[in-house]
Amino acid sequence: MTSMYDEGLEKTEANHAPLTPLTFLERAAFVYPNRLSVVHGAQTFTWQETYARCRRLASALARLGIGKNDTVSAMLPNTPPMYEAHFGVPMCGAVLNALNTRLDAETIAFQLNHANTKALIVDGEFSPIVEKALTLLNTKPIVIDVDDPAFQGGKRLGQIEYETFLASGDPEYAWQNPADEWDAIALNYTSGTTGDPKGVVYHHRGAHLNAISNILNWGMPHHPVYLWTLPMFHCNGWCFPWTMAERAGVNVCLRRVEAKAALDAIRDNRVTHMCGAPIVYSLLINAPAELLAGIEHKIQGQVAGASPPASIIEGTERIGIELTHVYGLTEVYGPASVCSKHEDWAAMPIDRRAERNGRQGVRTPLQEALVVLDPETMQPVPRDGETMGEIMFRGNITMKGYLKNPTATEKAFEGGWFHTGDLAVTQSDGYVKIRDRSKDIIISGGENISSIEVEEALYRHPSVLTAAVVAQPDPKWGETPRAYVELKPGATVTEEELRTFCRQHMAGFKVPKAIVFGDVPKTSTGKIQKFALRELAKSASAID
Repeated sequence: MTSMYDEGLEKTEANHAPLTPLTFLERAAFVYPNRLSVVHGAQTFTWQETYARCRRLASALARLGIGKNDTVSAMLPNTPPMYEAHFGVPMCGAVLNALNTRLDAETIAFQLNHANTKALIVDGEFSPIVEKALTLLNTKPIVIDVDDPAFQGGKRLGQIEYETFLASGDPEYAWQNPADEWDAIALNYTSGTTGDPKGVVYHHRGAHLNAISNILNWGMPHHPVYLWTLPMFHCNGWCFPWTMAERAGVNVCLRRVEAKAALDAIRDNRVTHMCGAPIVYSLLINAPAELLAGIEHKIQGQVAGASPPASIIEGTERIGIELTHVYGLTEVYGPASVCSKHEDWAAMPIDRRAERNGRQGVRTPLQEALVVLDPETMQPVPRDGETMGEIMFRGNITMKGYLKNPTATEKAFEGGWFHTGDLAVTQSDGYVKIRDRSKDIIISGGENISSIEVEEALYRHPSVLTAAVVAQPDPKWGETPRAYVELKPGATVTEEELRTFCRQHMAGFKVPKAIVFGDVPKTSTGKIQKFALRELAKSASAID
């Protein structure tokens, strides 16, 4: 039976439009045409200019025959062409595949092949890797070379340079909103630490909503100045390229995250917002005092990855950065939960404040649900801070699924929830706290040991810069904790001193049996490569 609220009341062009973040750019150019949009060294663009450049890119791609559901890959650092690709590629109906610039040629080749890439935009810095990857392909994409004035060197791999390519496009190109907001806008690959990486497909609706959720989540004002310390290839920069267009802010580009370059950019541009892994903030707070001189304004920072230790929170506060901890995965467009702060936390001692701010928290404003469920019964775990379950998400800010992998997609969405694989507890106030990845739990003598708990204890020591704990096979206990520790510059501490320190903060069976000092391997986004450490631990066990 038709309801009176439906009869004769239909969706039309007048009352319904598919959600897409592309409209944010059009509005920014219309309302704030002469405000700065992008800064890259001596290069500056206004919103009117950025809009025209993105339309030129879309037009030039369309003239190559690239259109709906064709993949355009980009091997670029955080520079203007990478920002423009987030709009220009989907403006012609294509799908943007931003490639991780730290990957090897074989993995790049796999992704280009799996995505059926039609065009590839590549910065000269990465031409050696891309050149090798192209030799591994049977069908090669059209290559567009970027000559960035901030980088000298590299090799042309294609027939046309990016600026020349843009010049061939129409700045008045009549791009269209997607016919369906469920249409794909971007393709991102998981890390692929076991087997081939999976292609995560984003839709226009999710990108639009997460871009807005970023604003609501952070209380982001109009015209922020955002420093690109987070790679735009990582979950499309957590959707902040689109967020910044909606806010008509300033995108301050950074080819690579180095202390001097980042701090100079913060000072020169009066940066107000930035995002990154704990390693990014560690780099800044441990920089020489002369590099920090002259930075006196407040900066809002989001941090993801491992929970920030007290030393990071204390250090960022000292240099004027207020951290907000967020959590998510590629499959949920980056951060989909936030440790929303309460006023009374500010008066707490640093260790308690770190504990409060280091939780994964609650769902972001436009994500429907975040829960910790028993993966067997699919029932919520009690709010006791002890019972572990799996973190699961549900809502519009969740991927369409895995490209060409229906089996993995079905498994990921089993029971009507996206399964993260992260083990966590729910605390009495409903905030979620990760205990570990399911694969990172250490089972020693039948007892479960959270690697994160051991890492948190190590981070409390004033000499520790980075800590990672993995399972080491043990003939007696099955597994024991093995720690890899990177010390702060000039700091010294012995293995036994660290073990003694750990015993003051946890049960004896949780204390690392072995502690290895040296550089801890990390991904390009600052995440610790635990898969590599697990292999090292296995090798060490075989030798022992």
